Amino acid sequence: MNISRRNFAKLLASAGALPLIGSADFARASTPEPVTLRFLASQGGLAGHELADALGYFKDTGITLENVGYAQGGPASLFALASGDVELGSAATAAVLNSIAGGNDFVAAYPSNGINKDVESIFYVLEGSPIKTIKDLEGKTIAVNTLGAHLDYTVREALRSVGLAPDAAKLVVVPGPQLEQVLRSEQVDVSAFGYWQTTFEGVATKTGGIRKVFGDTDVLGDIAGGFVVLRRGWITAHPDAARIFVEQSAKALDYARENPDEVKKVIAAELAKRGENPEIAQYFKGYGVREGGLPVERDLQFWIDVLVRDGKLQKGQLKTADILYDPAKFAGVAN
Repeated sequence: MNISRRNFAKLLASAGALPLIGSADFARASTPEPVTLRFLASQGGLAGHELADALGYFKDTGITLENVGYAQGGPASLFALASGDVELGSAATAAVLNSIAGGNDFVAAYPSNGINKDVESIFYVLEGSPIKTIKDLEGKTIAVNTLGAHLDYTVREALRSVGLAPDAAKLVVVPGPQLEQVLRSEQVDVSAFGYWQTTFEGVATKTGGIRKVFGDTDVLGDIAGGFVVLRRGWITAHPDAARIFVEQSAKALDYARENPDEVKKVIAAELAKRGENPEIAQYFKGYGVREGGLPVERDLQFWIDVLVRDGKLQKGQLKTADILYDPAKFAGVAN
């Protein structure tokens, strides 16, 4: 149909008289929802979301991160998340699964760290120690950052792998900054430096006089070490903020892999702001996660199988698809 200039003018006039349906909705969608995510930091390093914040990735997204203190370990972080004291937690995968099995409706947002040939947890002894292999750990004392988390479960699997009982060694809790001290003073036989504590490990190895017995990759292979966790209810209430938070955190993990020297400078600056020793940032080895910060099913399934084997879970009680964050499941959810 041909439209004359007169008819076209009438159409414009009619269009101008129509209500602007959806304009308010558009305005709301274009303005980010302001949300604050409180969290507990870990001494000696930055989590992926902390790095993202330092790099400016959350600017103009409506997301504000608030550090409300330190967590001695993952279980303490999960407890704070469950109690509502923080909006995000971070813990070893086994600890996350145990917490979910215990009734907490958590979602594994993104891998906080991974272990591979470049980044791993390492169990050290003094140079003259008689401990040479995992079998020699029987009856010995091992310093770990916390119980019920990655190093605890790694020791259990290591002992089991050589035919020893999972409790054949004694674990004692020692904060990361004191791991080297308790080893050199012979208060423990072994000090375990977690994959997230490579800064403390770097200082210890530079001083010398210590020797590696084994690493967690010798026992577990390449796998995500832990996850940053959000409450499912929080994601449902803030689906866009959750998606942006995960995307930008994963982007920061990629940046760290591609620009390690720059990230060491960022970590040093942030540690200085927190009153920690910025010099240890030079020993940062990376986060050990895959490109894109993406998890794979084995990251969770390995530990689900371990917990089922140990009688901590019923077979089929937990499924990876129900735990791993998938933004599509929360898309379009009304705030």
